[in-house]
Amino acid sequence: MDENNDNSNQANNDNNKIPEERLQETSHSVTINGKKISYTAHAGTMLIKKEEDEKAPKATAEVFYVSYTMEGQNPSDRPITYIFNGGPGSSSVWLHLGLYGPKRVISEKDEKAIPPPYQLVDNEYSLIDKTDMVFIDPVSTGWSRAVPGEKAEQFHSFENDLESVGEFIRQFTSRYNRWSSPKYLAGESYGTTRAAGLSGLLHMKHGLYLNGIMLISSVLNFQTLRFSTGNDLPNVLYLPTYTATAWYHNKLSDVLMNKSIEEVVEESRQFALNEYAPALMLGDRIIDNSKKYDDLCDKLSYYTGINTEYIKQTNLRIEINRFVKELRRTERITVGRLDSRFTSHDRTSIGEMNEFDPSYAAIQGPYTATFNDYITRQLQFENDLSYNILANLYETWKYDKQQNQYLDASETLRKSLNYNPSMKIFVANGYYDLATPFFATEYTMDHLQIEPHLRNNLQMEYYDAGHMMYLKEDCLKKLKVDLDRFYSL
Repeated sequence: MDENNDNSNQANNDNNKIPEERLQETSHSVTINGKKISYTAHAGTMLIKKEEDEKAPKATAEVFYVSYTMEGQNPSDRPITYIFNGGPGSSSVWLHLGLYGPKRVISEKDEKAIPPPYQLVDNEYSLIDKTDMVFIDPVSTGWSRAVPGEKAEQFHSFENDLESVGEFIRQFTSRYNRWSSPKYLAGESYGTTRAAGLSGLLHMKHGLYLNGIMLISSVLNFQTLRFSTGNDLPNVLYLPTYTATAWYHNKLSDVLMNKSIEEVVEESRQFALNEYAPALMLGDRIIDNSKKYDDLCDKLSYYTGINTEYIKQTNLRIEINRFVKELRRTERITVGRLDSRFTSHDRTSIGEMNEFDPSYAAIQGPYTATFNDYITRQLQFENDLSYNILANLYETWKYDKQQNQYLDASETLRKSLNYNPSMKIFVANGYYDLATPFFATEYTMDHLQIEPHLRNNLQMEYYDAGHMMYLKEDCLKKLKVDLDRFYSL
């Protein structure tokens, strides 16, 4: 017998061994609205299995999660919220340590990024007083991985992501006896796409009905965001956020600068709907009327802070990556995409587009450092793997069933509302969010084609910040009030 070959086979068997589930339990407390809340935290992993064989379901992935349960409560009466971020490729760290969880990161002060070392503090605005929470890291994010012998790519598509996250939710609901609990989903960015998709999958496949969905910085219809030839919709829908950004950076006329942010964006909305959109519908024919064309260019400059000649060079279409570079080009400053309040510098000011997003750079360090310290020191869960805050899945994510069309999860949300008319929907929008602009979300919600009485199920709120509006404490405080009210509906 070849001893070396025997050892090699043993090593391969060890490498292909399915990991065992892990669970770490700790007890904590936090004070919210003057009341001490005692809660139990669970940090652990759960195996997702495929029922290829009823006698021996096949494990395909190991999903990492953190859950918080308020002590002394009846699970049947206590709401439970399943929470995730987006990307695709993002862990749940942002909503975990930014909004919902009992700890939060201080990542900005006076609307500026702060230097290390970073601070993690009790979150007096947490939702733990209203709901138990489960923060889910989809496969390939955080510490969630495909098990040995399985390919991670099988989870990297719209439909397969819904299947794996939906299966985790079903398993968790069963394992911890939460079928009688009021059940909610909360997602941010692509996480709102996932939440809308899950609203259909959960009730159709698993019979799991939702009480409500929270959409933070929403994108359901991808046509509203894709700047591509022949699709003029984003040009119209981004305009009010361009206006808000220019207002924040003091790049508009005195007339507009003397108005409130709400007044400025409403004026921009009306221009976008009543003048800009009809003009783009004319295509090249708009140039035939030189006075109308010049007036339109002047108004676009008025509402964006971008000079008229540049607007003419863009054929009236200002793409987002150009806008963030152009707005303060003469000062050699680039503004943020996730949050256009933030600024930075590229190597030169001559480039057509930005080198990086200064708003993401401002939060990546604080959230990464504090989470890795928190999960090990306070929740006592250890893992030698790198925790993938944001995995690079965006470019390789598959939309196999959406070939030659835009993904539109709003249609699933419409069906879910009709199927489950008691389900409530909360939508949070940041005025300075250039990743998922609020006017695009309004457009999507206005085109659900639902009956008038179901429109009462929708609640839209606005915040004076960007994509992660909870970075700003005033907005976090308002979110707490708004979400408390939503859970009470």
